[in-house]
Amino acid sequence: RVWIPDSVEVWRVAEITRGYKEGDTILHLCLEDGSALAYPIEFQLPPLCNPDCLSGANDLVALSYLHEPAVLHSLRRRFLEANVIYTYCGVILVAINPYKSLPIYEEEVIYAYSGREIGDMDPHIFALAEEAYKQMVRFGKKQSLIISGESGAGKTASAKYAMRYFTTIGGCLGDSRMEEKVLASSPIMEAFGNAKTTRNDNSSRFGKYIEIGFSQAHVTGATIKTYLLEKSRVTFQAKSERNYHIFYQLCASATLHELQGLGLRGAESFHYTSQGQCSATQSNNDAADLDSTRHAFSLLGVPEANQLELFSILAAILHLGNIVIRGRDRRGDGCFVEVGLFCTLLGVEASQVTHWLCHRKLVTAGETYLKPLSRQQALESRDALAKYMYGQVFRWMVSRVNRPPPQLSATHRFEMLELNSFEQFCINYANEKLQQLFNQVGVTQMSWVFIDFCDNQPCIELIEGRLGILDLLNEECKMPQGSDGSWAQKLYQTHLDCSHFQKPKRSMDAFVVCHFAGKVEYQCDGFVEKNRDAVPEELVGLLRTSKSALLAEVFLEEGDGPMSLQSRRSSAARIAGRPSRRSLPSSQKSKKSISSQFKASLNKLMEVLSSTTAHYIRCIKPNDGKQPFVFNSRRAVEQLRACGVLETIRISASGYPSRWTYKEFLERYRALVSREELMGTDEKQICSLVLERLLQVRVLLRGCSCSTRVSLADAFPMCGCPVVYMNGLARMLRRTRAAVVLQKTLRMVLARRSYLCMRQAAITIQAFARG
Repeated sequence: RVWIPDSVEVWRVAEITRGYKEGDTILHLCLEDGSALAYPIEFQLPPLCNPDCLSGANDLVALSYLHEPAVLHSLRRRFLEANVIYTYCGVILVAINPYKSLPIYEEEVIYAYSGREIGDMDPHIFALAEEAYKQMVRFGKKQSLIISGESGAGKTASAKYAMRYFTTIGGCLGDSRMEEKVLASSPIMEAFGNAKTTRNDNSSRFGKYIEIGFSQAHVTGATIKTYLLEKSRVTFQAKSERNYHIFYQLCASATLHELQGLGLRGAESFHYTSQGQCSATQSNNDAADLDSTRHAFSLLGVPEANQLELFSILAAILHLGNIVIRGRDRRGDGCFVEVGLFCTLLGVEASQVTHWLCHRKLVTAGETYLKPLSRQQALESRDALAKYMYGQVFRWMVSRVNRPPPQLSATHRFEMLELNSFEQFCINYANEKLQQLFNQVGVTQMSWVFIDFCDNQPCIELIEGRLGILDLLNEECKMPQGSDGSWAQKLYQTHLDCSHFQKPKRSMDAFVVCHFAGKVEYQCDGFVEKNRDAVPEELVGLLRTSKSALLAEVFLEEGDGPMSLQSRRSSAARIAGRPSRRSLPSSQKSKKSISSQFKASLNKLMEVLSSTTAHYIRCIKPNDGKQPFVFNSRRAVEQLRACGVLETIRISASGYPSRWTYKEFLERYRALVSREELMGTDEKQICSLVLERLLQVRVLLRGCSCSTRVSLADAFPMCGCPVVYMNGLARMLRRTRAAVVLQKTLRMVLARRSYLCMRQAAITIQAFARG
């Protein structure tokens, strides 16, 4: 039986009905429906099917034939027939979103996986979390869970389940409510950082990794690091999409007594929440979600008064979007605005806000000019202010979530990375770096073994190298008249000869990057503006003059130290007035572009992950209709290709992904050799003996004297079972036999001791009776 391509199911099964000889151009097949097919052989023979007994295996590396149709068929069969959503693919755990609540995450399931080896029970995110936790506790090594997948695949839910496992198994040190506090960050981060998209009702619109602190194997706290919040969503949403959840939560709770003074109404009444024409979703209860958000803030120590001030800022952003801006004449020169409740809620002067929304300050060599803005420019200035305000609120909110308890002094940490897009370009750039990380860990450290794999370093160089895409983008942003079209032309002039860069035939302002997962076309429109992330400093200065202490704290620039309210106001007043060139803040002169910030944070993230033992979770979205247990093969295979699962499996099968030092290997597998054999002093020779004599596996021991590691192939040549699993099975059987001997001997000792005690008591009683 073989797999042949299919337009609907991607691959379908057929049976060869006539013998094939080398050189034949036609393969005679019989399809499942009984019809005959003459299959033309162009370049290679179709892939072979696995035996039925292997179909639906827990670990796809155990398949006799490991290729795309085999992986897709096994995942589909497990998902549809057994309703199993987790499957191992070598070093990767594939998680398929069931779009249905399953009873597999309760506390009893957590304790069932606690202390078990990763192959003892069915694949589960708890098994992967237990493996990471065990390695951290036993060996003191940093661990990381890298969770990736497209929007709606279940990354956020997977991160929450992993956090629940760690807080349940790790317990809490000195604070009985620490578990609740660690998990309290989830509703807050989702309210401020998640939104409804066409693919997902609860899509994370920022990147984050969560660091859980441990001391003596107990959870002591958690911190969250974020990057690349999609601020453009604050002012614009596509049809059927929503702004961030927190805005709709406030609008749905407008009748609450404490929110009466904010001027809130239904979400359809505000420009910033009505553009997507989707004020409500089936999976969100906005009023109830606000209660969860406020409860989480209270658990993290944010006072009720601060929460209400924060809600005032968010309401002000909504009113900012409803500000009316009218042009003064037909030519579009000049405009005037009506600021409404915006200034009242923020406690700033309405006349100053009106003035700086309609004017821009230009500083030349010796003079300062005021330039009146057109209506369109004023609208852009308004939206830029709204995005800046929300970005500062988000940053402040994360800092409050991260405020550590006094006892936090972690000795071990977990990092869990969750990916989502600000611009698809940035997220694909991040995916390239993560794939390169896997290549370095899984392949390139074995310099003595040649493995053919897809090296994506040229693509990374195209993006981040000298005169790469990011370099040219930053250069264009520095130009006074820089535009997306001009940047596109520079890309064409510089990179048309690059094999990973292409110019689309039809679109003029677009480019194609050949990522490791496939070609992606990017529209240049909006790149320059989003990379600049410019906001009028005069308007920011006005916000810092507010009488609200929380507002002044929120609008401090990142990295600024404590500053008295009076000095902050005087500094802001100089900016909002008519300052000389020297009075411009240094942050305005040296502000980094968004791409530069993202590149720096991504490089730091790669350094952190490189210092850990990584565990990969690939989340798959089975269908676009969010229907429970419906599997669209074409959508699934697209994601398997895009997230590198198929390439990763191929690399794992070709290489030696399991590596220990000789000391580590002996500590774990010394039970597999006799006492006499352990008397030898050559650790390398004992390791070789364990693998070659007892298990008869493919083993790589470097011949040079400086070799310090034993490297294991991923599967046996004959049966395809993972070497680590077989080692663990042999070790378990040997330890079981030893345990039986120990138990037998101990039971004999206890029984004899009890017998002798009873015998002595009987003799004593008989002696007294006879006497």
